[in-house]
Parts: sequence; structure tokens; C-alpha cells
Amino acid sequence: MKGFEIIVAALLLAIGCFGMLTYKPPPGDPIDLTFTAVDGTAVDLNDLRGKVVLLDFWATWCGPCRGEVPNVVAAYNKYHAQGFEVVGVSLDQDRDSLSQFTANNGMVWPQFFDGQGWGNSLAQRYGVRSIPQMWLLDRKGRLVTKDGRDDLDGQVAALLNAP
Repeated sequence: MKGFEIIVAALLLAIGCFGMLTYKPPPGDPIDLTFTAVDGTAVDLNDLRGKVVLLDFWATWCGPCRGEVPNVVAAYNKYHAQGFEVVGVSLDQDRDSLSQFTANNGMVWPQFFDGQGWGNSLAQRYGVRSIPQMWLLDRKGRLVTKDGRDDLDGQVAALLNAP
């Protein structure tokens, strides 16, 4: 019986450790994120403080994600000069397809890509299990909502006008 108890304890420890690697931030929490984008630029969300940020978890192979692209591009074009930024986290596995899609669709913002698909390190880190997920961050870098798809234009306008 002792061996069984050791196995159970080891499994519980492993599950606990995996849970610590996945952080599902609640609204109000700051999001700390740094990476090198597909185009080679360094991205640090701390450098975007003072701006409203859409953190967009998506992929080119995801039909609903593709359906949201025109909305995101329109919001970016409308509000970028007022302090709105978009940061993409791509769950794609083919860098060339991602680069071609973003170029063809006017997605000029930085994209995180590690080629791991559903194993994407940032998606894993933040517990993203479905896409698209559009997280809106306020000017202080705090998560406001994980449902930026719901009236993206209105939500961005409200955050830009918030004190």
C-alpha cells in the first residue's frame, strides 16, 4: 500500500505544479507579458501602459477568429491614434501562413508565434482553452474583460474615455 500512496502523492504534486504554471487572471489583474514578435520587434506590455490594449488569442485556421479580423482591424484603424493597441497571440503552426494572412488583412500589430498550435506557451500560461479570446486591458495594464468580442468598438471607446 505504501507504493500506491507514493504514486498518488506524486500525481497530486504534479497536478498542483501544472496548475501553478497556468494562471487564469481575473479582471483587475495586470497582465505581464514580454516576447519577440514575428517581425523581430520586442514587445513588453509594460511599455504599453497608458494605452488601451487588446490581447487577441487567435489563429488563421480558426473560422470565428477569421470572422473577427475585420472588426479588430476596423477598431485598430479607428482608435489607434487615440491610444489603442492590439497584440496578437497566434496559435498557428506555420509562420509563413501567419505572416501572409496578417499582411493580406491589414493586421499591422505585433504577433506572438511559437509554432506550437494549442501548445502555444502564452495560451498555456494564461489557461486559454478556446479561441478567439479577446482580452481588453485598461491604460494601467489591468485586465478589464476576456470578452472583447462583445461590442469591441464600444468597449474600446469606453476605455479610451475612462479617467
